[in-house]
Amino acid sequence: MNKLNPHAARRTALAALFAALFAACCALAPAASAEGAAAATVAPAALTQPALVTPKALNAAMLAIAAAGQRLVAAGERGTILYSDDAGASWRQASVPVGVSLTAVQFIDARQGWAVGHQGVVLHSADGGATWSKQLDGIQAAALVLKAAADVTPQDRERALADARHLVADGPDKPFLDLHFASARSGYVLGAYNLLFKTDDGGATWQPWQQHVANPKGLHLYGMRGAGDALYLAGEQGLLLRSTDQGASFSALASPYKGSYFGLLATRGGALVAYGLRGNAYWSGDQGASWSKVDTGVQASLAGGAELADGTLVLVSQGGDVLLSRDQGRSFAPQAGAALPPALPLAAVAQARDGALVVAGLRGLRRVAAPATPR
Repeated sequence: MNKLNPHAARRTALAALFAALFAACCALAPAASAEGAAAATVAPAALTQPALVTPKALNAAMLAIAAAGQRLVAAGERGTILYSDDAGASWRQASVPVGVSLTAVQFIDARQGWAVGHQGVVLHSADGGATWSKQLDGIQAAALVLKAAADVTPQDRERALADARHLVADGPDKPFLDLHFASARSGYVLGAYNLLFKTDDGGATWQPWQQHVANPKGLHLYGMRGAGDALYLAGEQGLLLRSTDQGASFSALASPYKGSYFGLLATRGGALVAYGLRGNAYWSGDQGASWSKVDTGVQASLAGGAELADGTLVLVSQGGDVLLSRDQGRSFAPQAGAALPPALPLAAVAQARDGALVVAGLRGLRRVAAPATPR
């Protein structure tokens, strides 16, 4: 298994922006035996104690934001989740059962949503993000991988068992970095070490799915999206993968770039944009068979993106850039009037119900004027 510390990898990915959030928090346990390690694993306080409810949460570093119907829901450090019913003008803190940093959030309608984060945490909300329950953590995830390893083909079983035992011995330090739900029942969570889990019952149970992914180096997975009948994964070292069989298998795509991709945009028109390190972004209009470089005009790493109601695409960067595309991602230009001096390192973006953009970053949440309608 790739033994690169996932926190170190994420620091490389997001540079100084989130260095403090992703500092190593758990020492690796000795790998005497998988069963012994599992029995000895003690859940850290961040997995058993709820997020602190405090006015300071309004200024916490936020790493993700999504719309839940007319509501906005944002997630970030120490289990902080905030929600707004007035287009981001004011925020309330949600009840969250863990205190780990949360890296991604998605709602499939106004009530049902999921969030993922450090220590293998998967959270679920059935009330639009006001309250959350834990569905999975790193200890449980490692145990599931170990159980599944016994069922792989004989020629792959020895390595699968060895990798699973490493996961168990390492404890719960297994960050999930993104998620993708197509419905209230069917979804995936993904992250470091090629970790990929699938659910077909809304998160009540989870299946390890990394054996279905052509990623022999165990590279970290940073982003997942669906477009048409295909699913796509993006990760470190230029990793791009596609499934055309509803997730049964993910095959490698020829990548135009060897640096890390931190996310994917999949447009309603079927186009794809893979974005990441040092302002790099690439566009595909043929399901990832070929890619063309997008001139973003920025050098800062691109950390988040979204498709707006009118089909406009938006990307945000560590340098505080807000970039818009009105041609399905073939080109991007700075959003006029979006500068947030001093430069606000950004991690994610969503559109509020009044059309304005709300960005999430190191200094919390900010509203940006609605993109001007093109003439």
